[in-house]
Amino acid sequence: MSIRIVLDGAALEGRDGQTIAGVLIGAGHRSWRTAAGAERGVFCGIGICQDCLVTVNGVEGVRACQRTARDGDVIERESR
Repeated sequence: MSIRIVLDGAALEGRDGQTIAGVLIGAGHRSWRTAAGAERGVFCGIGICQDCLVTVNGVEGVRACQRTARDGDVIERESR
């Protein structure tokens, strides 16, 4: 079953059960956060490093590698 999420206003397709990071990577995104002037994405993939933080449905600081994407999620990039 496919799902649709929105990243900064752009609709992306994913599969039910994928993490947010999985959907973003599958759509060709390698980074979605800026920290100390550098682009960040998935680094550790297990929720320790915090490089993959995004805002999901208005909630800041969500680990994209840990959170399962849900149909209709609205994702925003973070800068810290």
